[in-house]
Amino acid sequence: MKRRHFLQHSLAAGTAVYGAVQSLGASAQDAATDPKQSSTTPDTEAWLWTTLKIGMVREGETLAEKFQVAKDAGFLGVELMTTNIDVDDAIAAAEQTGLIIDGTVGGYHWRTRHTDPDPDVRAEALSLLRDGIRNTAAVGADTMLLVPGRGTDGTPDVVMDRAVAAVEAALPEAERSGVKILIENVWNQFLYEHDGPNDQTADAMADFVDRFDSPLVGMQFDIGNHWKYGQPGDWIRTLGHRVMKLDIKGFSRSEDKFTAITEGDLPWDDVRAALREIGYSGWLAAEVGGGDLQHLKTVRQQMESALHCDEPKA
Repeated sequence: MKRRHFLQHSLAAGTAVYGAVQSLGASAQDAATDPKQSSTTPDTEAWLWTTLKIGMVREGETLAEKFQVAKDAGFLGVELMTTNIDVDDAIAAAEQTGLIIDGTVGGYHWRTRHTDPDPDVRAEALSLLRDGIRNTAAVGADTMLLVPGRGTDGTPDVVMDRAVAAVEAALPEAERSGVKILIENVWNQFLYEHDGPNDQTADAMADFVDRFDSPLVGMQFDIGNHWKYGQPGDWIRTLGHRVMKLDIKGFSRSEDKFTAITEGDLPWDDVRAALREIGYSGWLAAEVGGGDLQHLKTVRQQMESALHCDEPKA
């Protein structure tokens, strides 16, 4: 082959290989960040996909039996705790029942905190976070819920720096695994004023997520947790695309306590409108008191009553 033709042939072949690699990389990234392409997407036309925390299932001896109870109650998915996952058992239970393991919860993050004043504790927390991400991927899930710290662990600046450092240190593992780190808004006195008014905004929460500039860091927005501090619909509108998943529970402002989903005074109509406005469609996880099959059916019905989960996406 003449040199000119050889170079042209080599260039064309190299371009084709590069294009194929780029296409594969883009497909992997899309699958990691686009719920429509995720293996955790259920076969449903509903706009909200109902899931629940595994600890809520109080009936059944084996994990497969618990999965079946959740499925019989009308749920499409389940979230496991990262600290006690038996990968083989979880995969077998999902295959046997058809229930999707859509995500996990960092079961360590209250007692072993990423913002703890002790650097050894922070190092242990980071190790648990990385392990949790790997376990999440191993069972076929693609999100891990994280409480990044507690506001009383130091000054606001110190707590912020420690929380940011932890997520940044775990991001390479998240990228390798295709697992999203989802920050939950909880009563941890971080990114809001615990003793402040009830019209606080989600601006600080949005700024925290934006610090990472990554499609693998977002919000698992808990609708009930901040009704005490601000309007959940307005929080959703502010957070917008950062909302990658939802938790649901009830809360009564008038009685200052958590309730069953439909027994508080949450403005569900506005929450539903806000979710539609930001174009959200995806997982909605119950996080309330657990029980047997009948109780879980009631929870599923309350989720439907609050947000009309089974309505079509469009």
